[in-house]
Amino acid sequence: MALARGTMLAVFAMAVLWVSGVQRADAQLRVGYYSDSCPRAEAIVKEEVEKALKDDEGVGADLLRMHFHDCFVRGCDGSIFLDSTNTSKAEKDAPINLTLEGFEIIDDIKEKLEAACKGVVSCADLLAFAARDAVVHYGGIHYKVPSGRRDSRISIESDAKVLPSPDFKLARLTDLFISKGLSQTDMVILSGAHTVGIAHCDAFSDRLDSHDPTLDAKYARALRNQCPPLSNNTVPMDPKTPHKFDNRYYRLVLENRGLFTSDHTLISTQGTTTLVKRLGGNYKRFQRKFAQSIVKMGAIGVLTGYDGEVRSNCRVVN
Repeated sequence: MALARGTMLAVFAMAVLWVSGVQRADAQLRVGYYSDSCPRAEAIVKEEVEKALKDDEGVGADLLRMHFHDCFVRGCDGSIFLDSTNTSKAEKDAPINLTLEGFEIIDDIKEKLEAACKGVVSCADLLAFAARDAVVHYGGIHYKVPSGRRDSRISIESDAKVLPSPDFKLARLTDLFISKGLSQTDMVILSGAHTVGIAHCDAFSDRLDSHDPTLDAKYARALRNQCPPLSNNTVPMDPKTPHKFDNRYYRLVLENRGLFTSDHTLISTQGTTTLVKRLGGNYKRFQRKFAQSIVKMGAIGVLTGYDGEVRSNCRVVN
């Protein structure tokens, strides 16, 4: 009887391990996650992103930045979308996120997805698709986005303090990215997203006020003209091709024309300078490497399986 009981326990234990293993396997992100449950999910997102960028060419950069800000705070869980409540201030109201635009675009996309496949596509996946489609719109390569993320029910303003500041130096940036499971190489590659979009003057005014010697003098004069004292105007991150996802950003950094301290710091060591030169000198290499690194970023701290939820409205929990 003891033998039988032991055998039964062993069989039961093996069954538990097998079921757990299946659940863990099912919980992983995968390309084509919605191929059966919502076949047009990615097409719907692309159509809405294209429509939005026809009205505002620059907002695609916000979608890309939004994906980064979402993933670095609590993981890629759609928490960036949640509105503040009477009792809790959300991530989107943190100072660093106040300049983000495009939340209404997310609302429109979610409405279309809910009409096509109610309660199926998460806000976190929606954002990963939208960021990819923005990159493609600007001329970047199309890359496959593994999906299956679920949405968080938590969004706390103070958590956004982890997001990198424009005045971060190389060591601090590297430590932050490593803490998220990314490498220094990923950090340099993902910084290439600064090839599109705009920045507010207060994000780099300290470099102008201090006459930062690492900032090209002619470029600094042009920036001072665009950013008079007490103004908070905006300037393009890449003055010549602000709506093109090219590798010109790296050449600007090498010319001391990176807008932020966090841009210039990429050439503060021999190793990172070599990488910047390689990315700036080979357009296809940058495109390929960026796609790999953003997919890697998109897997940070994801909720899958039975964790989290699929919000019907990205702004509020179900």
